Amino acid sequence: HIHTYIHTYIHTYIHTYIHTYIHTYIHTYIHTYIHTYIHTYIHTYIHTYIHTYIHTYIHTYIHTYIHTYIIHTYIHTYIHTYIHTYIHTYIHTYIHTYIHTYIHTYIHTYIHTYIHTYIHTYMNLFNKVCIKLIKHQ
Repeated sequence: HIHTYIHTYIHTYIHTYIHTYIHTYIHTYIHTYIHTYIHTYIHTYIHTYIHTYIHTYIHTYIHTYIHTYIIHTYIHTYIHTYIHTYIHTYIHTYIHTYIHTYIHTYIHTYIHTYIHTYIHTYMNLFNKVCIKLIKHQ
């Protein structure tokens, strides 16, 4: 009889205690802790990390990349290379075309025409004068 009572008491106590403590308290604690930890870790730390990383990556790296590569490098390359080359080529071509072709041709033609006209006229007159002088002698 006492054996049965002790057995029942121990069984009930262990069952109740184990059930209450382990299944209720520990389970609830673990569940709450895991839930709180996971929530805190994932929602706070991971979220903050992701936010910070994304912010740092997108706003710093991508922004810096865009600023450095696209704006600075591309614009610099475009303006300093393309525009500079264009302006240089245009000026060179224009100066070459204008000065070397137009002005040179103009001067050359003018001088040529002038010299030709002058020499031809002068020589012609000189010849006429010489012929007249010879004839008068």
